[in-house]
Amino acid sequence: MKVWTALVATGVEAAAALIITLAVLIATWRALKAFLSRSAVPDLTKERIRLDLARWLAVALEFTLAADILRTAIAPTWDEIGKLAAIATLRTLLNYFLQREIDGHTARQRGTPGGGGSSET
Repeated sequence: MKVWTALVATGVEAAAALIITLAVLIATWRALKAFLSRSAVPDLTKERIRLDLARWLAVALEFTLAADILRTAIAPTWDEIGKLAAIATLRTLLNYFLQREIDGHTARQRGTPGGGGSSET
């Protein structure tokens, strides 16, 4: 069971790496196109590219957290549990702030004032 769980965790990490790689390649391509085309609304274009990348990075963070949970579930020591708690806290905070920024962007596009601190998520 330990070997299987370790293999699954490695596969989940590989999926996270693939997501990050594809997201960065797509963002790079879109950024180059935006740079070369000299868009009429460059700030909106840049923000959209950045937030799309942030969304995919948040997905990849969830995958890496899942891999860490799987690894810790194999043979947890207090040291590993403490490290997992610290990693989970940092990733959760990062996801929280990414989501706030995404929500703020969405609210600005809709014309809602003060977009951000929505309690619906």
